Amino acid sequence: MVHNQKASVVQVVLNSLITIVFFPAIILLASGDRHWLEGWIFSLWLLAERSRLRFAKNQKTWDRYVLIVIYVLMLGWLIVMPLDARRFKWSPGFPVWLQVIGGLVLIPSLYLIFESTAENTFASTMIRVQTERQQRVISTGVYGLVRHPMYLGAVFMMFGAPLLLGVDMGIDYGWNALIILIGRMRPSQAIQIT
Repeated sequence: MVHNQKASVVQVVLNSLITIVFFPAIILLASGDRHWLEGWIFSLWLLAERSRLRFAKNQKTWDRYVLIVIYVLMLGWLIVMPLDARRFKWSPGFPVWLQVIGGLVLIPSLYLIFESTAENTFASTMIRVQTERQQRVISTGVYGLVRHPMYLGAVFMMFGAPLLLGVDMGIDYGWNALIILIGRMRPSQAIQIT
């Protein structure tokens, strides 16, 4: 039993270290500029928000594929934005006031994502009913304001980050992600939790 606990602690530490190195590395290496302030801000934001790709037995099969598409889009988004913003400068850049708005939009994004996971202990990246945990509908906190606060936070992120970084293609990714999230919300409305 103690051995399993040690293995779990080691796994958590290794996973955390890999994540702490991965996000800044991918963004700053792609940009070619380790002094890029906006890239560091976005990297730190991603470290605070990150989630892991896991599947559950009772997760809908279609949702596994949608989740994979979401993660592939997210990875592409993470790579394209610094390539565009710093290394190749494909986008003409945005005025500073628009970049400031993008940075400010990340604040409610982080708030909604953190608060939704704090308020809803059933929060998951997967669409599934957690019968093993006696799941129930949460209607307090940010869930009292909006039915899908985590999705709303993700939408703010998908548009706020490209504005902060001054990247047109990141906004295109945001529109694609928005369409996928809307499609993913519709089937989840049919899940009845008592």
